[in-house]
Amino acid sequence: MLLKSLAVIALALITVACDQQPSQSPGRFTSTEITGVPWGQDFDLTDHLGRPLKLADFRGKAVMLFFGYTNCPDICPVTMAKMASVVKDLGDGRQRVQGLFVTLDPARDTAPVLKKFVTAFNPDFLGLTGEAAAITALAKEFKMFVAVREADPQGRYDVDHGGGVFVFDPSGRLRLFMRDDLSVDVMTADLTRLLRDNRSL
Repeated sequence: MLLKSLAVIALALITVACDQQPSQSPGRFTSTEITGVPWGQDFDLTDHLGRPLKLADFRGKAVMLFFGYTNCPDICPVTMAKMASVVKDLGDGRQRVQGLFVTLDPARDTAPVLKKFVTAFNPDFLGLTGEAAAITALAKEFKMFVAVREADPQGRYDVDHGGGVFVFDPSGRLRLFMRDDLSVDVMTADLTRLLRDNRSL
């Protein structure tokens, strides 16, 4: 119930801000274009259903990849709600998009925890996890800032991390970085164009 409440609250927040972004310039992405960067080319993780997955497993679909953790109090539920709204707004195009959530807290984010979290936003989203060393290496590969804070006496702790969504096109190329400041409308427009440019894949 808490996760669904967070999802609803986050969705309400982003809906208010939906029309506050400037209109997209013709022929250009508003997201940061990162086509051709030598990093962030693949991953080798396990989803919340226990299946080993690599980027190649999603060929033919655009992939929205976000790093976070389920105990995150702010940016994670907001970003996941934005991703869910983008996929919903794509209409028939949503079948060509896969949302992925990579946990930065594999110790606490077990498979059942990940499943409950990601499916609260979209039943088709997948939570990805792996060994702590593999997660750390992957975050570094994607230039993602991560810092685990010291635990309190009850063992609770936060994980500071960067935001934004990485987007791969249907051929598996890393193409866009959707910044935190982008609205759902802008993100949807960018993803629509990306899918249109890769219609034959």
